[in-house]
Amino acid sequence: MSSKTSFKPQGIIPAVVTPLTPAGKFNEQAMRQLIKYLIDGGVHGLFITGTTGEFYGLTPEEKREIFQVTLDETNGRIPVYAGTNGITTRESVMLTQLAEECKIDAVSVLTPMFITPSQDQLYTHYQTIAANTSLPVLLYNNPPKTGVNLTAATVAKLADIPNIVSIKDSSGDLTLTAEYIRLTQGREDFNVLMGRDTLIYGALCYGAAGSIASCANVAPRLCADIYDKFMAGDLKGSLEAQFRLAPLRIAFTIGTFPAVIKESLALLGIDAGPCMEPVGPMTTEEREKLRQVLIGMGLLK
Repeated sequence: MSSKTSFKPQGIIPAVVTPLTPAGKFNEQAMRQLIKYLIDGGVHGLFITGTTGEFYGLTPEEKREIFQVTLDETNGRIPVYAGTNGITTRESVMLTQLAEECKIDAVSVLTPMFITPSQDQLYTHYQTIAANTSLPVLLYNNPPKTGVNLTAATVAKLADIPNIVSIKDSSGDLTLTAEYIRLTQGREDFNVLMGRDTLIYGALCYGAAGSIASCANVAPRLCADIYDKFMAGDLKGSLEAQFRLAPLRIAFTIGTFPAVIKESLALLGIDAGPCMEPVGPMTTEEREKLRQVLIGMGLLK
């Protein structure tokens, strides 16, 4: 196990979609175009092969290719985080070691899904993953998707492990996020990231270090403004940016996740391609509704 790392996850980190060709293969050219768009938009990191990146449908070989292309295009300008999620500890360890071999900066590990481990079992799961890599590890809590919740007490205990450096909380429960922050405050080497895009400003007020945000694929500058303005002391500007972003996150329900993000990118001229089946394309009516949201946000003319 490594000594406590100085790596600090912070700022706005898009949960990057995985662009696909019509045949469902990884689209390298579109990925490079998307990365340029995100970095030009002022984001502070990139998070690949997560929930938004449809990690559940990618083979280890495809993940390796995505890691390599992202690192090549990013070229050290901002950190690259990779999701190394598995239902079993064994799978997560294998994917984490693959990410380390590719020289990814840090990994994010979602709680197991489909099974419902106890808090003690979750502790052991993360402890084992951290012990098998020298990379910084981010915990990832997303009970609406997995049915598994990391309690604040478990997270406070996991924060003692040297290379566990952060948690992304997508629970949507701001009380829980605040408890993560309260129970780990005063630790220079652990912080909390918001995973629900409508709550970035609220989490920053509590002391979160930033957000891993799906909406940042589509509106990187707007998301970055929430963080940058907050850090500069412009709370009014930060809150305005948060309110301007809200309709996009709320529009996620128009199609099956992550179709809304990919369709939004297509409307902005970035060909992110289809989602993995069984998730299908949005209807003409849904797409028009989404187009109106993007126009209302000033992202489309």
